[in-house]
Amino acid sequence: MTTDERAEDPHDRFPKGFFSRADETDDTVFYRPDRFVTHIDDQAIAAVSTLYAELGLTGKVLDLMSSWVSHFPDRPEELVVLGMNRSELEANPMAHAVVIHDLNKDQSLPFSDARFEAVTCCVSVDYLVRPIDVLAEAGRVAQSGAPVVCTFSNRCFPTKAIRGWLSINEPTRCEVVAEYMNLAGLRNVSWERRTPQGHRGDPLYAVVGRAP
Repeated sequence: MTTDERAEDPHDRFPKGFFSRADETDDTVFYRPDRFVTHIDDQAIAAVSTLYAELGLTGKVLDLMSSWVSHFPDRPEELVVLGMNRSELEANPMAHAVVIHDLNKDQSLPFSDARFEAVTCCVSVDYLVRPIDVLAEAGRVAQSGAPVVCTFSNRCFPTKAIRGWLSINEPTRCEVVAEYMNLAGLRNVSWERRTPQGHRGDPLYAVVGRAP
């Protein structure tokens, strides 16, 4: 295949350097220490749980870039947690299975097509260096029409978040994640702020697409 015949990389639609990071060292080094903390406050966590309940995420769910806690109101029928720190993932009381996988090294997901009834990613999409590829894989492993849900706030580890994320405001971040999903082939993509305007704690935003 010649260069001209190769499919365009959708990440190239973003400005040069958008997906670079201040700290480009191996992510396994950064995520090796255990961090048994929550990265959003209680009201933002409640907003995530309410959204999951509204979407009916009770069946077979894949939680990407997960940790020691997943914010489902009730334990799903089957929850697979995928992330980088084994101690944290194995401490997750809702998890049925743990998968150690670095999505910045390998965007492919080790699951069969249409394996899950939903895919979630909570407060982590800002760390992905090839988010469109990851979300395309999320759409592949989700059943047709199943929700793919990204939630995030305004907190992050700035050295590991992509530079483009740090350079834009919160509504634009929602638009960017929605564009990721559209470019990944997800359908019916929408976004909203889930905590009320004027809320003094951590804001919580959600972008939801549907698997093709």
